Formats: sequence, structure tokens, C-alpha cells
Amino acid sequence: MKGKIYVSIAEKTLQECIRALEGLSFAEVRIDALEGKPSAQEIREIFSQPVSLIATCRAGKFSQQEREEMLLLAIEAGAKFVDVELESGREAVQKIAQKAHAHSCKAIVSHHDFEKTPSSEELEGIVSRCFEAGADIAKVACKVNEQEDNARLLGLLGEGRKIIVIGMGSKGKITRVVAPLLGSEFTFASAGKGKETADGQMEKEEMGKIMREMGALI
Repeated sequence: MKGKIYVSIAEKTLQECIRALEGLSFAEVRIDALEGKPSAQEIREIFSQPVSLIATCRAGKFSQQEREEMLLLAIEAGAKFVDVELESGREAVQKIAQKAHAHSCKAIVSHHDFEKTPSSEELEGIVSRCFEAGADIAKVACKVNEQEDNARLLGLLGEGRKIIVIGMGSKGKITRVVAPLLGSEFTFASAGKGKETADGQMEKEEMGKIMREMGALI
């Protein structure tokens, strides 16, 4: 059982972000949630905090080049992990992964499907492409529309590969709790109600309690 819970932080200002990290051991910082474009100094200040941090900057707000620049700065500042989307393209993924490896940072190559969970064959193909692009850890997050979707996602675990699987949506909550107990590298939670960064995300305290109870039964 791995069981680490990374709290996903999506605050609007540097000060709010630093405060949200206080007392945490593991956290993901959503750079794209910050108001405006954060300066190099702000990124350095965030990712030099004494917390095991994942640097994430989702597509939409910034250009591909801007996202790359900010993720590279986060790596240099001390991020333990960097999350780069598979859809960014092999060249961009490899560039970031190489930078990460040069700074003792691990590359998470992620794929998100906000509408459905693909077939098992398609999921395996996605995982393979993540590792081929340079991932240390492959992350697959898909919308769960029926219970069989949870089964397919959890079926990716147990092959000796470093993988994170997440079922998005209310029907996918079970994967957020069970996956780490079955070998997923870690899971994600919110700092509290109203702080969720993804559909179906649970609060850290609630998730930790359930995981401890389930872990005692396994």
C-alpha cells in the first residue's frame, strides 16, 4: 500500500498558496490557478517550500511555451514531481522529463478524459505512450459513467508499473480511495469543502479516514 494523499492547491495569489501549504507534507500546486502570469520569483518561492510538491499547469490559460517555461522554473526551484500532459506532444514532454531528471524530479505524464473511460485496450495504449514519452509515472484520469469504468481503471494496476489512476465524477470516487491501496502511486484530495480542483475530489481528512479504515481490512 502506498497511500500518499497529495492535496491539490489552486489558490489565486502567492500569499494564499504559501498559506495553504502550511502544515502539509504532500501537495500539488496548480500554477494555472494563480491570477495573471506568475513571475519567475513567485514560482521559485512556491516550489522551494519544504513540502513534497507536484508542479502542474493545465492547458487553457497559458500558451504551450509559457507553460513549459513555468514548469521548468518549478523543477529548478525544487519540485519533486512535474505533471505534463501527454497531449502536449512528445517533444514537449521529453524536454520537460529530461529537465526533471537532471534535477532529481520525477516526471508524471498524464492523460485526462473528461467525458468517458475508454476501453481497456485504449487505456493500455495510453499508458504505453506515457512511458514511451519519458514518464517516470503515468497518470490516467477518466470520467466514470458506470461501475465497469472503475473496474477498467483499477485493472491498470498491479503490473509492476508506476501508475496513478483516478476516476472522475461522483461515480469514480471509489477509485480515489481504493487505487492507492492496490498500488497506485498516490491520490489527490482537496484541502476542504469548496477547494476541489476536480469533479469527485474528496476532502483530505475524509479521504484519509476512509483509507485507514479500508487499509486495516486489506
